[in-house]
Amino acid sequence: MKFIPLISALFFAPALFAQEQQQPLTPEQEEKQFYEGIEQQLEKYTEALDLADWQIFYLDSIFVADYKGMRDELKSMSESKVANTDLYIVVQDRWAEKTYEALHRVFNEEQWNKYLKMGAARAKKARDKRAQKREKK
Repeated sequence: MKFIPLISALFFAPALFAQEQQQPLTPEQEEKQFYEGIEQQLEKYTEALDLADWQIFYLDSIFVADYKGMRDELKSMSESKVANTDLYIVVQDRWAEKTYEALHRVFNEEQWNKYLKMGAARAKKARDKRAQKREKK
């Protein structure tokens, strides 16, 4: 169960992780932080990429669906007492890749290039490298 706030913190805000360490969050607080994190992501992309209203709507839908899917899968693994951290990384990578592909369909060429420069290209390269490493094993 401790992996879910950690994963959320990695995607949303390092400050959330520090706060989680101090005291356990209620489900309502976790849900509130979840949506606040999505809102922060949307604001960041809206400002940096000059998104149209329809793009903001799609990004919101993509983030909510994908992050909820990832969160639910990680929670299920945690409740099943899965201890292998590599399996958690596989789940994160799979959902991050799904989000990456969905965003590519929403952004225009200029926005996509800016998005890649904001760190998405580096994250994609790291995911691909981890996937290649897993295939070799």
